[in-house]
Amino acid sequence: MMKQKKLKLVPSIMSNMLNPDAIFSNNEMSLSDIEIYGFDYDYTLVFYSKHLHTLIFNAARDLLINEHRYPSEIRKYDYDPNFAIRGLHYDVHRALLMKIDAFHYIQLGTVYRGLSVVPDEEVIAMYDGSHVPLEQMSDFYGKSSQGNTMKQFMDIFSLPEMTLLSCVNEYFLKNNIDYEPVHLYKDVKDSIRDVHIKGIMYRKYICYAEQTRAVLAKLADHGKKMFLITNSPSSFVDKGMKFIVGKDWRDLFDVVIVQADKPNFFNDKRRPFRKVNERGVLLWDRIHKLQKGQIYKQGNLYEFLKLTGWRGSKVLYFGDHIYSDLADLTLKHGWRTGAIIPELRSEIKIMNTEKYIQTMTWLQTLTGLLEHMQVHRDPDSQIILEEWKKERKEMREMNRNFFNAQFGSLFRTDENPTYFLRRLSRFADIYMASLSCLLNYEPDYTFYPRRTPLQHELPGWSDQLYTGTFRIPFLPETVQIK
Repeated sequence: MMKQKKLKLVPSIMSNMLNPDAIFSNNEMSLSDIEIYGFDYDYTLVFYSKHLHTLIFNAARDLLINEHRYPSEIRKYDYDPNFAIRGLHYDVHRALLMKIDAFHYIQLGTVYRGLSVVPDEEVIAMYDGSHVPLEQMSDFYGKSSQGNTMKQFMDIFSLPEMTLLSCVNEYFLKNNIDYEPVHLYKDVKDSIRDVHIKGIMYRKYICYAEQTRAVLAKLADHGKKMFLITNSPSSFVDKGMKFIVGKDWRDLFDVVIVQADKPNFFNDKRRPFRKVNERGVLLWDRIHKLQKGQIYKQGNLYEFLKLTGWRGSKVLYFGDHIYSDLADLTLKHGWRTGAIIPELRSEIKIMNTEKYIQTMTWLQTLTGLLEHMQVHRDPDSQIILEEWKKERKEMREMNRNFFNAQFGSLFRTDENPTYFLRRLSRFADIYMASLSCLLNYEPDYTFYPRRTPLQHELPGWSDQLYTGTFRIPFLPETVQIK
């Protein structure tokens, strides 16, 4: 009876489905205040075919075999695009890949040794519970260093790295080969790095853009200044931008900086800019001005600010890497920041499905019932409570499978935000699936973060405020989700 009553709410919930092409706000920001727009390149201005991840995986796997003398049998492992998600942590010493929430708790059922899930009891025994102490977490940029034993994989290029780590671990475990997990981690990291540095991936890249040219043209038409700061090399960026924007792509940008070495670009005051000529040769001239139509290499943000005068909240910079692209800009330099999260679109489409809404509606109801009925201690009530707990656990597993069979959603654990979302909320003023979402907004639009109720606040008024006539960022009634 209760379940049927609650599921009757599903049609009304579905009348307010979220728009996958909306921009979401963590902090109030008006585009009318933004005079200068900055961009990263990879997974910001340009996206890549999923085949590229297979190429990176295969190339790094071959480097392990050919240069690090790993067994040739690991070649039997192929890249699985559905294995890992972004934002996962890797325990370097224990060789475990896992999902951690905003409070440093491991989500049980998402800890993998190789390609196999580790039983909850074993995880609890290893970590004396499921909490990871602060001193073991990754450093500010998500890296494992010094006393930190956890590495967080934050960029999209890390998906093949996580999968390769898991596959090689799986091979050693299945074949009872004694190995040092730290060495394995470093060898895989070095192989992935060499794939990028040696340009193996650049020779066969497949790129596409979601109306990037239209976004840049719209900003230019409204008199906005634009710049590009990327870690990618000049020749790679030039080929990609000619493909997605046109031969005249440099005319749209006031400043172009390649091989910037972010995040060091934002902190190292010593490295000067160098100009790159049409043939890709570095010039020795001292840089007194950053000129439109030119390409510059390296440099640092402090020199950039001195040469351009582009400071503070009139600058909005977009990137996909929350640490390398956005963290220093918002914390140290006062720029506004926008995160590009391609996974957002697919997750919202899942959240808009009737099956997902039914599952979440009943899951929330079960949680409420458990909270309010736990005071009843009689045997019959206790039997019912145990049945509800079992059903709630099953519903949670079902909810995880909607997104990724191993790790679930990029943004949530069972009930808490993920560690990934915590950093996203801190370092990005706004976030969206792609730059093309900007086309849905006027250049003077103000983004207001939705006031979600705190635990001690009543939710009713807040829920009503964002239904009915207040539909942004909800879908128009005429839009149908398939």
